[in-house]
Amino acid sequence: MRRRLLIQVLAVVALPLFAAPAFTAGEGGGGGGGGSDGGSTKCKKGEVWDKKLKKCVAPKYGMLDDDNIYEAGHDLAMAGRYDEAIAVLSLAANKQDPRILNYLGYSHRHSGRVTVGLGYYEEALRINPDYTLVREYLGEAHLQIGDLAGAQEQLAEIEKRTGKGSREYGMLAEQIYHFMRS
Repeated sequence: MRRRLLIQVLAVVALPLFAAPAFTAGEGGGGGGGGSDGGSTKCKKGEVWDKKLKKCVAPKYGMLDDDNIYEAGHDLAMAGRYDEAIAVLSLAANKQDPRILNYLGYSHRHSGRVTVGLGYYEEALRINPDYTLVREYLGEAHLQIGDLAGAQEQLAEIEKRTGKGSREYGMLAEQIYHFMRS
């Protein structure tokens, strides 16, 4: 299911960039068909598979809901495919979704555009100051630019919201520790 969604999103994003056909689940990486349709449907150039209509259609803005866009963008970012993640996340209808802003920040930061990433993190926190994953990533961004005090400030904010036992606290504390030892 996720593979099909990811392929559909990538097809929408990559369509203007590449003159290649879009495939549904079961085609491409990882082997083993995953779709209920047998995984063998190929769409013509310029089309993507619509699972609701069960046929190939021309891609259009709004084809996927923001939750699916977030999941696909998150997965691309975690796979290190930052520019593709940015392209996918930019399709979201709700440009103020803190989850979307967080992974736009993450992807820009990991692509070397740390200041752009900082802006997305700050916007996400303006909307939801309790989003501790954003605070962890923001702290890491501060470390990237050599701002230990900024990272420590985010660590204190995470501790205030979740205590020292949270994953976000532990991850940022570890990054700060390594930064101070280097």
